Amino acid sequence: MTIDSGGDAAADGGGYGAPDNKGIDNRSMENRRPARTRRGPSGLTGADPEPAPSPPTASPAVRPTAEAQTAPASALAPASASAPLQTPAAQPPSQAEPGSLTAKTGELLPTVRSGLIQTTLNADSIDTGAAIAEKMLAKHLPMIDEAGRKGVQILCLQELFNGPYFCPSQDPKWYDMAEPVPDGPTTKVMQEYARKHNMVIIVPLFEKDITGVYYNTAAVIDADGTYLGKYRKNHLPQVAGFWEKFFFKPGNLGYPIFRTAYADIGVYICYDRHFPEGARALGLNGAHIVYNPSATVAGLSQYLWKLEQPAHAVANGYFLGAINRVGTEAPWNIGKFYGSSYFVNPRGQIVAQASEDKDELLIADLNLEEVKEVRDLWQFYRDRRPETYEQIARL
Repeated sequence: MTIDSGGDAAADGGGYGAPDNKGIDNRSMENRRPARTRRGPSGLTGADPEPAPSPPTASPAVRPTAEAQTAPASALAPASASAPLQTPAAQPPSQAEPGSLTAKTGELLPTVRSGLIQTTLNADSIDTGAAIAEKMLAKHLPMIDEAGRKGVQILCLQELFNGPYFCPSQDPKWYDMAEPVPDGPTTKVMQEYARKHNMVIIVPLFEKDITGVYYNTAAVIDADGTYLGKYRKNHLPQVAGFWEKFFFKPGNLGYPIFRTAYADIGVYICYDRHFPEGARALGLNGAHIVYNPSATVAGLSQYLWKLEQPAHAVANGYFLGAINRVGTEAPWNIGKFYGSSYFVNPRGQIVAQASEDKDELLIADLNLEEVKEVRDLWQFYRDRRPETYEQIARL
């Protein structure tokens, strides 16, 4: 296993939306579908995706990189969705990098290189939501470029990646940070970066469905820039410091699996991790890798960080990538977001881990053959007794 940690080295963050997911396969991994046909946003087979807005200029606080893209700050404004496009040049897939699920054959290959990004909040407490979103996007784009240079094939960002964790408040001003998914500006920018680097990107966002209806969401974008669908956080905390039901509706999309160019993946978000039922549903639906973007602080649940998610991985026989943000966030100061993002294998072993206090890109090569090896050894799916679990599903 190859492990790399890059970059300038994040309380339980803890929603319910309309089924528009594409590229979803709810069948078990033993019943893989034939080769997947690429579809552009136009919905026509083989159609080129609609152009997306250019990425914004990196702020002076961000370490410049040779590949950082530049565009006016207005690229983040919803009205800019129709602005002229400067598309980043696409790069051919590296033949030296192994893949997992090929689009041509649909067959499982040994390894996928995956990355997790954890960062501090790059903003002042007096900044507006729009200003914070602009700064955080500018901070992430060079790190996404770094992931591309290092051959990352699937990349996941932290919960609500382009904003603060504002749920300690109950201030409606944060509703203005919500944007449509997939038609909002941030998803469009990420589609261009996915296409540029031939990289699957999981993008956790504050989603606006309609005015007054919001979700804690993760958009899933395939390696060719195609939007595959989204997961909406199902379990929402409502305790001091984590007033998520003030901001989000609980998710209504179930536990979808996204068949990407490299692997079948699922998403769980932060507080979801305390509930094994959804983790099992993701395994039953065919996940090879599950990503759990989070916003969790030191204190009551920190010891659970390295306990629950390895337990999900071994109980369900899949890899899991856990992502947490870093630092403290004013004006709420509810505690230290302790980073410590990691990958855990289907045996429940942590195989790569980031620091507690640094902005970081964590990279690991995940041998997907381990999924079959572990499931063939520990026959948890064969031996489960759902007919005896009626009480679990009782309201």
